[in-house]
Order: sequence, then C-alpha cells, then structure tokens
Amino acid sequence: MASSMVEETVPSENVLEWVEKDKRRFLHAVYRVGDLDRTIKFYTECFGMKLLRKRDIPEEKYSNAFLGFGPEASHFVVELTYNYGVDKYDIGTGFGHFAIASEDVYKLVEGIRAKGGKITREPGPVKGGTTVIAFVQDPDGYMFELIQRGPTPEPLCQIMLRVGDLERSIKFYEKACGMKLLRTRDNPDYKYTIAMMGYAEEKESTVLELTYNYGVTEYTKGNAYAQVAISTEDVYRSAAVVDLVAKELGGKITRQPGPIPGINTKITSFLDPDGWKVVLVDHSDFLKELE
Repeated sequence: MASSMVEETVPSENVLEWVEKDKRRFLHAVYRVGDLDRTIKFYTECFGMKLLRKRDIPEEKYSNAFLGFGPEASHFVVELTYNYGVDKYDIGTGFGHFAIASEDVYKLVEGIRAKGGKITREPGPVKGGTTVIAFVQDPDGYMFELIQRGPTPEPLCQIMLRVGDLERSIKFYEKACGMKLLRTRDNPDYKYTIAMMGYAEEKESTVLELTYNYGVTEYTKGNAYAQVAISTEDVYRSAAVVDLVAKELGGKITRQPGPIPGINTKITSFLDPDGWKVVLVDHSDFLKELE
C-alpha cells in the first residue's frame, strides 16, 4: 500500500525504528454534533472549556468548532463538526467516552446539574478503589467521565474506545503509532480489561483507553465519532510504518501521505484493526495552520 514516495523516503530495513524517534502528541478528536452552538454552550458553561476557533465551510455544507482547556499548539482539543441539516447521529456501541480531570468532581457535577446537564453516575469512589469519578452525558449523547486528580497540564485526558482483541490493539498502537503501554487493569467482576496507551504519563497528558469486554469481538461504529489526530514529524515515514504493521496485525491506510489540497498540510490516515480511524498530521504544517 505504500506509495513510491514513501518507499523513496524510508529505507525498508529501518522503517519500524522511525516511531521510536518521532515526537508525537494527541492533537484533537473529531466528532459530529447536531447543534454546534448548543454543544459549545454546554462545553464552555458546564465543563469550563474555551472556544478556541470556529469556522464555516458553506461550499461543503459544514461548520466546525475547536474547544479545549488550552491553545491547540500545546493542548489536546475536541473538533466538533456540524453538517448542515443533520441534527442527530448514531454513536454506536464501540465508542466509550471522553474524560476530563478535575480537582473537585463533586463541585463540577453540581455546576453541571444546575445548568441542566444529565448526570448518569453520581460522583463517588470507583468500586474497589479511592479515585472519585462521575459520568455526564452531553446534549448529543456522548459520555464524559469526570476524574478527580490534582492539577494537570491536560484536563482533557482520555478517549475510550472498545476493541475486540486487546493484545492485538496494544501491539498495533505501540508499533504503528509509537505509543507506550502505561498500564493495564483487569476487572473480572465486571468482565472487562483496559489498557492505557499514550506518549507521556497518564496524569500529565491525554491517553487512549482501550477497553476489551470479555467475549465481545465486534462493535458498531455508528456515524457520530470520526477520528483522533496525532502529530508526526514525517507523514511519509509514519505511513510506511503503519503500512508494514497493518500487514501483520490488521488495519489499513485510507489516505496516502501528502498535502491536503488548498491548505497544504501534509497528512495520512488509517484504520486500526478494529476500524477506528487515526489521522497523522505533519507537526510543522499544523502549527503554520494555526497562525
């Protein structure tokens, strides 16, 4: 699947070494909402996020907005997409939740409740542990876990996705994306196992939480959650790595590396073995796009 451009850029004998050298971070998660202004209002008033930028693309009949707890150049953010005339989406069974870290989950929940937010799990310690969590549902049905922890540089701290083979997914994200396995936890009482994957310590950055439910190998994707974007210093080398790993573990490249027409930001995209989409974005191009 690798293009001739990729083959010229990356000698085959050291292709897998690239992810060890590449500097990467989570940039944003993209998903669709039925009313952009309603979701912006909810995220800013209830979660305390900032609206970082908003744009309308009438020729393609969509608008989007970027929200987070800090500038896009240094923080993970959500990219909300509104497609003209579409007010509802199917989240499916595979997408789990996003998570927000807070120093006082009880206070955060009361504020959300006062503004009419839907609390699906009241704040309190996790079963068998001491960490205080709560769950809140946004106006489109996306779930947000609220996690109590000390001050953190990245409050928007998790994306949880369900997978059919946890060991395969761990290997894929390690080899294809250069992520580190930060920890695993098996919960036999509730018949699931989780793996936290990321580029830095869990309490300091955004992580991917992969969840395996015993005996469940497939999930529906729906049409609501779209993808996660990750920065890379070289989309061509990175695509070559993904191409090689996909042959071993599954998944496939869906967009060969190269510039996006019009803005010239270089990207490549692929599906993991479970069909979750990841976009790799040239880091320098991304920063120029923000100027």
